[in-house]
Amino acid sequence: MEGTRGLEGTLPNSQALVCQDPRTQQSHLEEDSAQGSGKISHRDSLPGLSVGLRIPVQAGPLPKPTLWADPGPVIPRGNPVTIWCEGTPGAKEYLLEKEGSPEPWNIQKPQDPREKANFSITHMTEYDARKYHCYYRSPTGWSERSDPLELVVTGSYSKPSLSALPSPVVPSGGNVTLQCGSGQGFARFLLTKEGDHRLSWTVDLHFYPNGQSQALFPVGPVTPSHRWIFRCYGCSRNSPHVCSHPSDPLELLVPGESGKPSLLSQQGPIVAAGQSLTIQCRSDVGYDRFALHKERGQVLPQSLVLQPQAGLSQAHFPLDTVGETQRNRDREEGSPHPPSLSLGWLRDRPSLSVQPGPRVASGENVTLLCQSQSPRDTFLLSKEGAAGPPKRLTSKHRGRQYQTEFSMSPVTSAHGGTYRCYSSHSSSPYLLSLPSEPLELLVSGEGP
Repeated sequence: MEGTRGLEGTLPNSQALVCQDPRTQQSHLEEDSAQGSGKISHRDSLPGLSVGLRIPVQAGPLPKPTLWADPGPVIPRGNPVTIWCEGTPGAKEYLLEKEGSPEPWNIQKPQDPREKANFSITHMTEYDARKYHCYYRSPTGWSERSDPLELVVTGSYSKPSLSALPSPVVPSGGNVTLQCGSGQGFARFLLTKEGDHRLSWTVDLHFYPNGQSQALFPVGPVTPSHRWIFRCYGCSRNSPHVCSHPSDPLELLVPGESGKPSLLSQQGPIVAAGQSLTIQCRSDVGYDRFALHKERGQVLPQSLVLQPQAGLSQAHFPLDTVGETQRNRDREEGSPHPPSLSLGWLRDRPSLSVQPGPRVASGENVTLLCQSQSPRDTFLLSKEGAAGPPKRLTSKHRGRQYQTEFSMSPVTSAHGGTYRCYSSHSSSPYLLSLPSEPLELLVSGEGP
């Protein structure tokens, strides 16, 4: 209609545009008498909404109004949402325009000129998922068009996956790339950040022959001042504002400058395949939550702090049964000594021997020899009851044996104890063989 187009451009000076239609004049009068109920109905139930709309001429347009949605622009199907439009004080009338509609979608006249206008959608549907603009009228004329507001309806498709590259642990001030992907062949992806109503649409879209599609979103710089929690959505090719269920939330962790916690495995640094595992994180700083991160993996669910005891805050992370998916090293951000959670998975068993023998005097030179007939490029030596990680050395091929020598020179009483060795491949450093038979080293007396 001419009246709608007149809002987007400049009308000739000293003119006013009036549109009248006898079939719909009564409906417009009813709209005026409602004095801005703010209730939005579908266009089919408000024919000729712009009828009777008078757009005065102005020498220069008023500042554009602010347009936003509450509780936000991304709304699950069937949920309510309120669109707010706020102009300068003294606004007498507000007009809401929906993309694709040939006429204004709703008009509201606030009872108090100091008030802003609100337009309610009681049940969000695909019909409502569009771009919106608003205008306001003051005694001197109509304002500029507001910036667009995009409303997105979600819940139409299965959720995509969201991950961080190279890792969800990002140093303060650093950047990270978020990858949103799905096998449903979405033509558009949307990224949202908790607490921020700005929408980030597809940045770098890739399609694959197997029907997979994914988008890459650069994020940063990341700071520790607040939480960085993201979700992504896949959206329809034909209806770009109709999107999927949200992905699982992804939180970026930003290590701070406070004291480093300690990380312990209650079962020790080496865990057999199939064994249950609990990671304990503790600190003498009064933290209220802990996060456990697996290298080359995702951030595991965060754990709340257990009841503090004697100024110690701590949290436990049960990892259930240890399997191949948990081969990587688990790390709590800030911990200087992450436990090496290795698995007894390879079925060969190396042998462990000692020179000059299992009984030595303090001050002597002792060598522990770990050997395997299977091709292995790495051997590990662990001591029963030791808190630190096992010693790790590369192997040497001699004859038909792969072996490594662990030297202790000179030995002290602290070296006494029970030892075992393991073999592994450097390509899978946390996937170990079965342990060797235990070897007990006895250290006594004072050496020469």
